Parts: sequence; C-alpha cells; structure tokens
Amino acid sequence: MNPLNLVIGLLALIVGVAAGYLFQRYQAEQAAKARQEKADNILKVASEQARLIESQARESATKIVQASEMEIKERRLELNRETDRLDKRRTELDNRIEKLEQREQTINKRQSQVDRRGNEIDKLHEEQVKKLEFIAQMTQDDARKDLFAAVEKEARGDMARIIRQVEAEAREEGEKRARKLIADAIQRVASEHVAEVTRAVVTLPNEEMKGRIVGRNGRNIKAFEQAAGVDVIVDDTPDSVTVSCFDSVRREIGRRALAKLILDGRIHPAHIEKIVEDETKAVEKIINESGEQAAFDANITGLHPEVLRMMGRLKFRTSYGQNQLAHAVEVSKLAGILAAEIGANVEWSKQGGFLHDIGKAMDHNQEGTHASLGAEFCKRYGVHPVVVNAIASHHHEVDQDTVEAVIAEAADAISGARPGARREDLEAYIKRIRTLEEMSMSFEGVQQAFAIQAGREVRILVKPDTIDDLASARLARDIAKKIEETMQYPGQIRVTVIRETRATEYAK
Repeated sequence: MNPLNLVIGLLALIVGVAAGYLFQRYQAEQAAKARQEKADNILKVASEQARLIESQARESATKIVQASEMEIKERRLELNRETDRLDKRRTELDNRIEKLEQREQTINKRQSQVDRRGNEIDKLHEEQVKKLEFIAQMTQDDARKDLFAAVEKEARGDMARIIRQVEAEAREEGEKRARKLIADAIQRVASEHVAEVTRAVVTLPNEEMKGRIVGRNGRNIKAFEQAAGVDVIVDDTPDSVTVSCFDSVRREIGRRALAKLILDGRIHPAHIEKIVEDETKAVEKIINESGEQAAFDANITGLHPEVLRMMGRLKFRTSYGQNQLAHAVEVSKLAGILAAEIGANVEWSKQGGFLHDIGKAMDHNQEGTHASLGAEFCKRYGVHPVVVNAIASHHHEVDQDTVEAVIAEAADAISGARPGARREDLEAYIKRIRTLEEMSMSFEGVQQAFAIQAGREVRILVKPDTIDDLASARLARDIAKKIEETMQYPGQIRVTVIRETRATEYAK
C-alpha cells in the first residue's frame, strides 16, 4: 500500500471522528439550551401561578376574617339578648318565690287554726260518745259487735237465699242440658254389659291329665310355674285347673301355654319352656294388634307405636269386671260426642278419653298413681300437652287446665256409671254407704242420715230448732262439697236435707 494513501486515510478518519464529536457536542449544547429554555418557561409559569394563588389566598383570608368578625358580632348581640332575658327571668322567679313564701305563711296560719278546730271537734266527739255510751249503757266495741252480728246474720240470710235461687235455676237448666248430652252420648255409643270377671281356668279332657300336668315329684308344674311366672292350682274341681297371677298378661300367657300343652300332649320341662316362649311372642303380637285395633275403633291417629302397644296391654286388665281397653274406646267415643256438642276440640277430647287409663297398663315396679304414670309416659312419646293434662287430671290429682280435660273426666264417669258397666263387691259397697252416712252425721245440727239408691243419694234429717230453712240449703251445699273432696265415686251423689217442724197439742 502507498504510505501516502495510508496517511490520507488516517487523516480523513481523524477528521471524521473530530467532526462527529463536534456534531454530538453541538447537539448536546442545543439540547441543554432547549432544556434550560423549557425550565425557564416552567419556572416563569410556576411563578405566575404562585402569584395568582397567593392573591386568591389573600382574598379568601380577607373574606374569612370579615365573616368571622360578622359572626362574632352577631353572637355577641345574641348573648346580650340572652343575658337580658335571663336577668328578666331571674327577676320573675324572685318575685314568684316571695309570693310563695307569703302564701306558705298564710297556709301555716290556717293550718294552725284548723288544728285547733280539730282538737276542739275531737274533744266534742269524745264527750258525745261518752254521753251516748252512758245513755245506751253500752260501750263502742259492744255496739260494733252487735252491729256486725246483725249485718252478718242478714247477709248470711240473703246469701243463702241467693245461693238457693241461683242453684235452683242452674240445676234446672243444667240438668236439662246435661241429661240431653248424656242421653245422646250413651245412645250413640252402644256398648255391651260387663261380662263375668275373667278367670284363668283351663279345661281338661279328663282327670288323668292333672297327674301329667303335675309330673313326677311335681317337676312339670314347677317348670311351668317358673317359666310362665304364674301359680297353677290343681284342686278337686273336676276337669279343670286354675292359673293364678296378679299380672293379667302373664296369666293369659300361662293360660294359653297350658291349654296348648294339654292339646299337644307332650308335657315335660324342655317342651314347656318352648311353648311358654312361643305364647309370650303370640301374646305380644296380640297386644300390638289390640292397641292398633282399639285406636282404629276410636278413630284416633298419630299415636306413637309404643303408646299403642301399652294400650294393647289393657286388653287383659279389668276394673270392677269392666275391660279396660273396651272402656278406653267407649270413653273416647263419648268424649268426642260431648266435645262436638259443646264446641270443644274433638280430637284432643277423644285422645284424652282414649289414653286416660293408660297408666293402669304399667307394672308394679313403677311407683305412682295410674294418672300420673300415664301422663308422664304419654308426655315422653310426644302426646299433646292438652291431652297429657286430661290424663293427669281425670282424678283431680292436678288442676284441669282445659275444657277437654273436663270432658274426658265426664266421659269416664259416664262409661263407669252407666247400667251394667261395672261390678262392685259387697264390701266396697257397704264401706261407701257407711262413709256417706258418717260424713253426713259429722256436721252440726244433723239428726239422722240415710244413704239410699245404692249410694247415689243421701237424705239428711236436721234438728229444726238448730237449722233453719236458709241454713238447710247451705248445709246441703257443704255436705256435697265435702263428698266431692274426700270420696271417689262414679257418676253423682244427690244430697237432700229435710227439715221437719211438728207442733203437738192435747185436747182435754
């Protein structure tokens, strides 16, 4: 390569680099100059805006100061007016206080005069009372006692007269209404008369079967009694044995099992246990079906299955010979009819009548009356509180809160008191008659008392010189109330008080 060309190329390169550098520097200076001009413009605009804002702020501050001064002036004026008003009010209160003090002084003076006058009147009253006591020869306390005695005598006479009148009217109207309701209810519920008292008697085909029932050394009868929980009585009664047990369900199981064993002919301990177990299941099935059938007959739905099962146990229980399950169905129907007649809740009344004696299905291991046990049991299984109260109160162990409870009690009494419903043993009958007469004789002024109509009525002869006509009505009411509170009886007992006055003279 030519050196000259190389030098020229180098120089050209240097010149180009220098020119580029100078051009870049020139551009940088121009950019810096432009930025400076822009900054100067921005500073200028900012200064103008600052001057404008400062001017506006001064104007606003001036306006605020002026407004504040005006508000202060107005508040000062208002404060002055309020001060003047308070001063005027204080002056009025001072004047009023002065007037009140003057009035109080006047009242005190008048009170003193009144007190003096009162003392004078008291003295005059005491003098007049002393004069009256001296004239009447009687103290004030004696006069008060005589006045109270006279008023009490007159009031008692009026009270007895009013009571007798109201009772006569209520009895006349109530008897008509009650007779109609009861007659309609009994006629619409056709029930059978009570049958003979159920006895667990098993008939034998021949006398030889008694020996097979007893077994060698009594092993068969012992095994049967142990498995069934009953007593088997083998006596001289021809062709029959008796199954005895306080639990009617176990007695029924024993009767059915013994009848089946006699029919089968295989009587030995192992077979006895199997038969008793089978009959226990069969009776439980009968109990469930009986409870459901009774609810169906009474047209009652919605009861818990356990409640129906417990009701089914009543099929094997009786009261004075009356089957308790049939009695429950009958009471339910009567309660429904009575509730419909008087406008009460028919469904609750029927349930109360159906379940009122469910406590009698409980065994002896549960303590309490059948009413309380039945109410607690039904409450546990979701029976309505109105029905629970009807169950618990049908013997007045608790208060009757609803009319449905009264209807259930009335239906129970109708079912138990209707002709042919129940049997009553002679001892209980004589005891009730004697109790009625003794209770009537315990009242003052009673001369004789006689219980008649099988204890449905008690007639009382009173001493005419001790009991007057008005007191006779009060005595009948008191005796009836005591009978209601102390005795348990179906239906109602009529109390009749007889006062007889005799005048005897002799012609000579």
